[in-house]
Amino acid sequence: MRLLFFVCSHRECVITAIQDYAGRCHCGAVRFTVRTGLDAMGDCNCSRCRRLGWVMQSVPAADFALHTGEDNLTLYRFNTEKIDHLFCRTCGIESFARGNDGQGNDLVMLNVACLEGAPPVDRNAIRHWDGANF
Repeated sequence: MRLLFFVCSHRECVITAIQDYAGRCHCGAVRFTVRTGLDAMGDCNCSRCRRLGWVMQSVPAADFALHTGEDNLTLYRFNTEKIDHLFCRTCGIESFARGNDGQGNDLVMLNVACLEGAPPVDRNAIRHWDGANF
């Protein structure tokens, strides 16, 4: 069975199927795959995410697999230390972060720009999370 999601903006709607994406940091030392429909992309207004400007997609940890680069990741935590921000030591890219939804469910927050073949992002159509007050 193939699941489909509608991703809409005020201009258009596109159908997004759940599929497997390959992802990586800039240098390729960190590589992963993820299963997602890219149906809940968003940005965050916390002090860190606001400065980076990245668009994220949150997925259950079970839908994410890190294949290479675990030993090449550097951990950064700040404020309430609820999220593990993981950066490639070689190129400095944060291709994903790990955390939970506050109810005990482990999540991975993907940097959508690190996914191979992901569709272009309409920033007017994404969700906006209040990470400043998380």
